[in-house]
Amino acid sequence: MPQYFGKLPTTNQPWQKVGRVESVNQKEHIINLISGNSCLSISILAANLVRVHFTPTGEFLPCRPWAVTMDDEEWEQIPFEVKETETTLEITTAKIRLCIQKQNCHLTCFDLENRPFAQDADIGIGWRLGAVAGWKKIAADEHFFGFGERTGFLDKLSQVKTNWTTDALDYDALTDEMYQAIPFFMALRPNVGYGIFFNTTFWSQFDIGAAQPGVWKMETRGGELDYYIIYGPEPAEILRTYTQLTGRMSLPPKWALGYHQCRWSYDSENVVRELAQEFRQRRIPCDVIHLDIDYMRGYRVFTWSPTRFSNPAQLIGDLAIDGFKTVTIIDPGVKYEPEADYHVFDQGLAHDYFVRKVDGTLFHGYVWPEKAVFPDFMRADVRHWWGNLHKSLTDIGVAGIWNDMNEPAIDSRPFGDGGEKIWFPLDAPQGGEGENTNHTEVHNLYGLMMAKACFEGLQQHRQQERSFVLTRSGYAGVQRWSAVWMGDNHSLWEHLEMSLPMLCSMGRCGWWGLVGLAILADLQETQRRKCLPVGCR
Repeated sequence: MPQYFGKLPTTNQPWQKVGRVESVNQKEHIINLISGNSCLSISILAANLVRVHFTPTGEFLPCRPWAVTMDDEEWEQIPFEVKETETTLEITTAKIRLCIQKQNCHLTCFDLENRPFAQDADIGIGWRLGAVAGWKKIAADEHFFGFGERTGFLDKLSQVKTNWTTDALDYDALTDEMYQAIPFFMALRPNVGYGIFFNTTFWSQFDIGAAQPGVWKMETRGGELDYYIIYGPEPAEILRTYTQLTGRMSLPPKWALGYHQCRWSYDSENVVRELAQEFRQRRIPCDVIHLDIDYMRGYRVFTWSPTRFSNPAQLIGDLAIDGFKTVTIIDPGVKYEPEADYHVFDQGLAHDYFVRKVDGTLFHGYVWPEKAVFPDFMRADVRHWWGNLHKSLTDIGVAGIWNDMNEPAIDSRPFGDGGEKIWFPLDAPQGGEGENTNHTEVHNLYGLMMAKACFEGLQQHRQQERSFVLTRSGYAGVQRWSAVWMGDNHSLWEHLEMSLPMLCSMGRCGWWGLVGLAILADLQETQRRKCLPVGCR
């Protein structure tokens, strides 16, 4: 067992390596290399886009349509050349050349000037119980950008980045796991640039030269290694191809580009009306007012407080006359309330829409409404039901939805009492017919699928207008359904400073994002009291 100074001995099994290639077969634009029981598949999807897919068992898992927009077979075939020798297999497109060593399946890419990139190192590809990983060389003067929502500086060289959606309250510049998990980055050096999309929804991690200088590693707890190499060399071309692969944002409504006023929280419609009046009297530009959880009746989603927000339609109508759009928050946690005539819980229970444990019992956690159950958004019928629930909001003029707490965030005992944070049971069954899986595989997708359900519901019930959807959690491809924000930060100058590189990193992953809502709330509120103009149309 390997030992490290200052650490207890580890018990990880050694990595198994890919052996010599025994046979090569090609079907159209997919080339398979067989080595013992393992198979390395290379798919040529575009002149600058290659999929590398490895299984140690020889049998690939079913194709999952969650992140990428097209299967390998749906891409328009492009011309390329395959050249096989005794020791290598070379694949050449109009923009790049791939060279695979038959001795160990090591892969190296070259540009047209014969400069190497995305070059396998050490083991190249390895696997052991519960994990598969790949290692590649870090070239001289190479730097790494993207990785989705990340704290710290733009360049992530010598850092470890874990992809596992987490309620990252109180994050700082050294925080790793965040609200969103986007396993995509760009590696840039003079004249050469490429992107890597690590196509796994399981827990995964990038080690960018932290454990082993000069080598970056990607590891997943799924059973396969599946990643896309995107050649640039410019960042714009990398991003263009990545969003062709995972999808692009719909055009947002024009008003969504203006200033959004949001804070935790406005506890009555009188407070909201006073706020709107202050904006207009002080001539401070503002286009949107967000309503946080206190508009609800006891934090029950898709309800309004009968006393504090007694006439929501009148409120939203009056705000619209004054030029404000209204966005309301929705959480995934549905209050567990049998025999209380709470329609969301009653409908979800009657149709078995909520996540259950592997033994069939209903899973519950504790969030704002205290004991709560959670829809299985991996099922199309559940997403359709959830999307239709938004009709009660759009019918009275709500123009956008703010999806929160969808990592999913839960506690093990009444919310806010300091209980130990827990997650869904990893073996909890999820998904519908043909997509049956468990929470281990789709934890990172919970926020994305909730956003998709919301987007489709608003699309159905606001057909004449573009809607605004905002989500706290997401995975690669969430840009198709929603804008994102940088989670629950604080009104600290440190967090304001962090927001700039965070927004840039998110933009490098194809997102349209908003500055953290707490900053927009409290810093703006302080300046408003001083009569300083904040925000602009």
